[in-house]
Amino acid sequence: MTFQLFYLFTKIGIFTIGGGYAVIPLIEKDIVSRNWLSQKELYELIAVTESLPGVFATNIAALVGYKINGLKGGVLAALGTIIAPFCIIILIAMFFNKFQENIWVAKAFKALRPAVIALIVAPMFAVAKANNLTLKTAVFPVTALVLMIVFKVSPVWIVILGCLGGFLYSLKLRK
Repeated sequence: MTFQLFYLFTKIGIFTIGGGYAVIPLIEKDIVSRNWLSQKELYELIAVTESLPGVFATNIAALVGYKINGLKGGVLAALGTIIAPFCIIILIAMFFNKFQENIWVAKAFKALRPAVIALIVAPMFAVAKANNLTLKTAVFPVTALVLMIVFKVSPVWIVILGCLGGFLYSLKLRK
């Protein structure tokens, strides 16, 4: 099972263009379809991952691997997401000067942009649906977005306010 986790996350690391949230559909396809995790468990891990510092793809791989096969699974899943992209970046860096001016390379990267956006947006809707996002609960992320974009509030303050709001809400629920 541990080797399978390493292999799956290496494959995900190789074929995920756009990183971050683009890994969610691949993890869902490979992990949930094997019944290693339920869709609900995966979305719970995604929620935890969103609150962690660092690279999303590596963090979600580590949490999924840990949930499936303990510390060994977490380490190997995280390594799987790191090793392949690292090698690819090294290869690109070695030959970048030769290809950076190539019109076909530039067009290929430009053509990938819509696919990357779709890979990021699709899981966003799936997570919203799985968590029963309503107009009432959508107010919070939209407000956070407006505060960051329009009023230039640091995301750090948004996270701190979100934690404080969650804490106060949990206190209210206890009463």
